[in-house]
Amino acid sequence: MTSSNLIPATILRRKAIVYVRQSTQAQVQLNLESQRRQYELVDVARRWGFSKVEVIDEDLGRTASGAVERPGFERLVDDLCTGHVGAVLCLEASRLSRNGPDWHRLLELCGEVDARVIDLDGVYDPGLPNDRLLLGMKGSISEFELGVLRARMYEAARAKAQRGELRISVPFGYVWHRDYGLGFDPDIRLQETIRLIFARFRELGSARQVLISMIDDGVHFPRPSDGKKMVSFAWVPVRYRNVISVLKNPFYAGAYVYGKSEKRTEIVHGRVRKSYGHYKPASEWAVVLKEHHEGYIGWSEYQRNQELLAANAYGKAGGVKSGRGGRALLPGLLSCGRCGRRLVVTYAGRGQGYPVYRCERGNTMMAQARCMSFNGFRTDAAVAREALEAVAPMAIEAALEAEQMQLESEARRRQMIEMDLQQARYEASLAERRYAACDPENRLIAAQLERNWEATLRRVETCEARLSEVQRMEPVDAIPDFTGLAQDLEAAWNAPGVDMRCRQQLLRALIKDIVADLDDDARDVILTIHWHGGQHSQVRVRKPKSGEHGQSTPEEALAVMRSMATRWSDAEIASTLNRMGMKTGQGKTWTARRVQSLRTVHKISGYRSSDKNGEWLTMSDAAAKLGVSHVKIRRFVRDGILPAEQVMRGAPYQIRASDLEDERIKADLARKSPRIINDDNQKSLFPAI
Repeated sequence: MTSSNLIPATILRRKAIVYVRQSTQAQVQLNLESQRRQYELVDVARRWGFSKVEVIDEDLGRTASGAVERPGFERLVDDLCTGHVGAVLCLEASRLSRNGPDWHRLLELCGEVDARVIDLDGVYDPGLPNDRLLLGMKGSISEFELGVLRARMYEAARAKAQRGELRISVPFGYVWHRDYGLGFDPDIRLQETIRLIFARFRELGSARQVLISMIDDGVHFPRPSDGKKMVSFAWVPVRYRNVISVLKNPFYAGAYVYGKSEKRTEIVHGRVRKSYGHYKPASEWAVVLKEHHEGYIGWSEYQRNQELLAANAYGKAGGVKSGRGGRALLPGLLSCGRCGRRLVVTYAGRGQGYPVYRCERGNTMMAQARCMSFNGFRTDAAVAREALEAVAPMAIEAALEAEQMQLESEARRRQMIEMDLQQARYEASLAERRYAACDPENRLIAAQLERNWEATLRRVETCEARLSEVQRMEPVDAIPDFTGLAQDLEAAWNAPGVDMRCRQQLLRALIKDIVADLDDDARDVILTIHWHGGQHSQVRVRKPKSGEHGQSTPEEALAVMRSMATRWSDAEIASTLNRMGMKTGQGKTWTARRVQSLRTVHKISGYRSSDKNGEWLTMSDAAAKLGVSHVKIRRFVRDGILPAEQVMRGAPYQIRASDLEDERIKADLARKSPRIINDDNQKSLFPAI
């Protein structure tokens, strides 16, 4: 150690740098005495004889462990390299550095430019071996001290976490109570919002669908309004990160978890950089204490939720994906029975096309031949029929449970709106009291309080309008007849209000996986269905031949056409088919041109009575031939006087021309007075006469 009279005058003519640093922002705000003592080093430098003194305090709130950048320290090193620095002053060695590389680099530079290091103990010359040894020991002790303190704190925290007593930050819905530890947040509205997220996920099976449904219902979720202090919160519309954080957090399953994330170290531009918050797999968590506190769900349900969320992630291997809509029913469920890969859906044909299931992965990645390819509509229909047959015995019970779930969902929705209204009224009352407590003359504050009060009143009006709308819709919108739907599952499955996404989700609740294979000899697609619960069944679907498609005309329509073709025109056949509710193969109504085109394809002889050879007549032809009205001919047919034929019920009557020569018809036409019909079952209006 040198004395003051040994500092050369050439060094005193240089400037002295006072380096000020505190490790954290909390120390900067609270440890003011340490900060004051470091700034007082300016007076110490002047007492040693330096006239020019510069303070570097850019590193306040930054650690010296080497994990973060220190611009102030880098500026200090740059000034040393110029040779204009005569001394570096610090409170102690730990203020300059807590890591060996930075400390020894500083000493090396001070020795090269003949600068001094000054603290409260004295002046050191890094160019002298004894001083350099002493400074090196001080730096090593500072680094070792930091390691000991850190290890001691980490071990204490880990030991406390093993017992579940370490009060780490907890998610929304929980608070640390002073007396009995971790428990539910006393805010009932927040509890019901979290329970609603889990209930919707059980119903929909997708985090995004939960978000969409909650946004439609106008559900809100708290968000901190004071940064990281987590003291005051504002209720805002729910977001996706709120939903996914609730579903993935094990705290909601009653488990105390510590060590879910880890820090990672890397070298960036020659300096150590540490980053935090990298989540680890559940198997690597340091502490997992199940049933530590009361949970919103059970641990088994939490594990099922994680498996479903992982399966929903696009491109992840294993499991089936949630229904996302589209035109196909089975995407993500089918796997190839030959190579084990998942089948993909492609669309063939013009326009939107029709779905085709293919084993495409091997062809795309390795240019191998496709294992199989088959029509999607036929396969979807066969699997849907199998699923409806499987649930038919339990349809009534399921319908009653669905009705109960519908009632509970409506009640929960109304409860959420009522709690929103209650909270809004409280905030409006609080804003009113704050405005009343303010001096009206102080317009700078009163104006802002008045605006806050008006905003809360508008929120009350919005909540009241939502509640009135729900109450107005309840008596109008009758609850669906779930029991009636259970009697006809196919009608419920094909109902207009059921979209493809809903059908996919219903099917995935029943079926775990489907393995597809081909029987080339029989031209059948063999589907082995693996049901949830361990049961298996097999379905065969016939593959169409080349040129065969699924939009063929029904055989019933062809039968009607063959029966009527020789006696009726194409227009009358089309009218008959339309009255009977039959459609073309493409689901369209019939026209004369379509009937003619189909007759040509199937080689059905056309309408022959257009030649008017007189053998068969329509009712209009018969009425014209006898010179009577169409109604009179219909009455002859109804009374059984005139024989008439129908191909089937609803088809036009066919009358043989020779039957018009019947004597009863001639006598009826020759009679001038109205014909009296004696009916024994008809009662007289005047029984006494």
